[in-house]
Amino acid sequence: MGRYDGVRMHDESDFQADLSNSDACSAIFHDSFYKFANVADVPHVVGVLRELTHGLTGTILVAAEGINGMLAGEAQALDGFHQALARDPRLGGVFGEIEVKRSPCAIAPFRRMKVRHKAEILPLGIAGVNAVNHVGIRVDPADWRALIARDDVVLIDNRNSFEYRVGHFKGAHNPGVYNFRDFPRYVEENLGAWKAQGKKVAMYCTGGIRCEKTSAWLATMNVPVYELAGGIINYFRRVPDANEDWEGECFVFDNRVALDTRLQQTNTTLADIYSGDERDGWRLQRALRLAHDDDQNKDDDAT
Repeated sequence: MGRYDGVRMHDESDFQADLSNSDACSAIFHDSFYKFANVADVPHVVGVLRELTHGLTGTILVAAEGINGMLAGEAQALDGFHQALARDPRLGGVFGEIEVKRSPCAIAPFRRMKVRHKAEILPLGIAGVNAVNHVGIRVDPADWRALIARDDVVLIDNRNSFEYRVGHFKGAHNPGVYNFRDFPRYVEENLGAWKAQGKKVAMYCTGGIRCEKTSAWLATMNVPVYELAGGIINYFRRVPDANEDWEGECFVFDNRVALDTRLQQTNTTLADIYSGDERDGWRLQRALRLAHDDDQNKDDDAT
């Protein structure tokens, strides 16, 4: 893993094998990143980021609790943005030490750029949860397989149910969550049993942000949570035989729709994604509308 100016990046050499199998759009990469940080002047930061993202596409959410972003563009342009994010004096060094998860694209994930002011970069549905400066128990992808194989570990998929249906770690529990705000109720209903059984709690999500905020909440109740560092995307990147632990595909919140364990776009369509629950009809219509308008919305997860 490379590093510059406080931003941890995966080495470009990691992507060469993927690029050799890509089409003419292989020069386009997808970056996802987030950081919980105290942002004093959100409108000011939004304005700066709109300037810094010129020439890129994607979505960045900014709130008093931090930043959550998905971007696409050529590697040099993306690298320039991350350098500016860490170094631009107008941002006051707030967004240093951000890990960026990068993957090659067969198609353009987005066509427009949106930087938005939000109340939270990830709504948990519980007031007062502060993930800034919270340090959970992050498990490196190299150690994740051994952890989730243990009998004293309960593995929880910290995503919506439709994402679980698309693909999940083998043996993971599906909380039956229709919206991320429902997840705390599932935990509260089962936490007593897990404790009585002497179980340790391990969670994963797409990019890590859900688990980080959830673990910050559970830390207030003295419940340690093992988090997959960098989420599913990082696991696919770091573990060559990830298919041994993973069943299905991974849904992503952009025009690629779903990726396999080699981070390659699959043939899965939006209609395929939302066909498992009749309640998801509105999700399909919204997704189709957003894909057409390229007005990507990350309220329900993203990284």
